[in-house]
Amino acid sequence: MSRIVAGAAGGTPLVSVPGSLTRPTTDRVKEALFSRLDAFDVLAGARVVDLYAGSGSLGVESASRGAQTVDLVESADRASGVCQRNADLINTVLGRKAVTVHRSRVESFLERTADDIQWDVAFLDPPYPLDEPALAAVLAKLGRHLAAGAVVVVERSSRSPEPSWPAALERFADKKYGETRLWFAEPASDQEVDLGQAAED
Repeated sequence: MSRIVAGAAGGTPLVSVPGSLTRPTTDRVKEALFSRLDAFDVLAGARVVDLYAGSGSLGVESASRGAQTVDLVESADRASGVCQRNADLINTVLGRKAVTVHRSRVESFLERTADDIQWDVAFLDPPYPLDEPALAAVLAKLGRHLAAGAVVVVERSSRSPEPSWPAALERFADKKYGETRLWFAEPASDQEVDLGQAAED
């Protein structure tokens, strides 16, 4: 059973999406991912978006660890229902509505998001059938809604190629965990903090 690893709701069990159509992030990968994000010091007070959210476990983990707001975006009926249950769990623990669920296709959600909405952390765990050009198009849409110093995390099969990054994003790190590889990117600007260097320090 998946759980919230740490923070205000640490140890709280999460509802999982039944069936095999979603691919939940394992607790091992989640712990490693959030350890790195903690090292970047990007979660406290952050605005987070979890695209292809599945059960919403990455988003609610972010809220538990201090994110100010979290948007969970999931189009499948069953999965979006699970997202809502997990959002309700963390919102109850925190005593405020930190997590909001959007039942929507990712592309549609990004297209209708107001220009002044910007996120500090973005998670993308797209389904494996999503091809590389489609993922690149989503990353390009996302790039218009990232704050300075934002971190984008793409979770893919370790057998998948590196995502095709749009001009607005630069990859600064990646890490393989068994069958999973995490890719980290940031807004492309000479003015941004070099998070890749920070991760090595």
